[in-house]
Amino acid sequence: MISTRELTKDFVVSRTETVHAVRGISLDVEPGELVAVLGPNGAGKTTTLRMLTTLIAPTSGTAKVAGYDVAAEPGRVRRQLGYVGQGNGAGHSQRVADELYGQGVIYGLDRRAAKRRTGELLESLELKELAQRKVSDLSGGQRRRLDVAMGLVHAPRLLFLDEPSTGLDPQNRANLWDHILRMREQYSITIVLTTHYLDEADSMAERVVVVDHGEVIADDTADALKADLAGDQLLLTVAPGNQGPLQRLAEQLPGAREVQADGDRLTVRVADGPAALPELITAAQHNGVPVATAQVHRPTLDDVFLNLTGRSLREAESNASSNGKAAA
Repeated sequence: MISTRELTKDFVVSRTETVHAVRGISLDVEPGELVAVLGPNGAGKTTTLRMLTTLIAPTSGTAKVAGYDVAAEPGRVRRQLGYVGQGNGAGHSQRVADELYGQGVIYGLDRRAAKRRTGELLESLELKELAQRKVSDLSGGQRRRLDVAMGLVHAPRLLFLDEPSTGLDPQNRANLWDHILRMREQYSITIVLTTHYLDEADSMAERVVVVDHGEVIADDTADALKADLAGDQLLLTVAPGNQGPLQRLAEQLPGAREVQADGDRLTVRVADGPAALPELITAAQHNGVPVATAQVHRPTLDDVFLNLTGRSLREAESNASSNGKAAA
């Protein structure tokens, strides 16, 4: 569905300054996949999406969407995809049903087909009771559902969602995603998602692509990334005065890393925490070290980003925002 090779985008800020927003991204997305793209503000995520949706032209490299070249055949690309950007796309003074109907006509549907499609989406996204309401009167969650409906009105094969749930409360986020996933199942849509909510990527995406400084630095399932790049953390505490051999015991575990002994507390990273923890407890008991507590902490995608870049994703977002970088 998507194939890019060494895709780049430069923005000339002045005669002496050029921002290299995207530095050679190669990426493949298969039909039907739900792929999450993660990275801090300014990493190049949104710029990449804007190139793939033909909103801006690449500086170099190639990209095909649904079999069509984004530079040579932008019109054909647009017919195959839906795009839900970070801002609301509907006119504030328009009625919900009118916006959907008009969007359908713009995409080339005849009046009957546009009306039918509008009715289907109003029903599917639970907007039917809001059909005659002005967009300006909708809540944030209702507006985002309308944005998704507008992106789907022409029945695209591919849907781009650029931070679709940003600013929504947890209940509205969950509600929006319930609708998106049902629509994906109903229409067999391929979805490419950018998000700052790591739980969304972790629980819903089949693949996670991590982008930083305009490059792909990781690409795999969330579970594989967490296992390979972060690992589980074991936390052991012992009775005071028994901590002597703790670090030596932990270092004997297969694949143990980041071993830290601090007083009566021991932490260690391993690939398989549930399997390694009994081994560590047994070794402690055999060496006469009484264990007080033992826990396994499963890694998060933020742990993955920390391992890859030396900073957490939240920290990276904050730094990028405060620096005012507009390369996203």
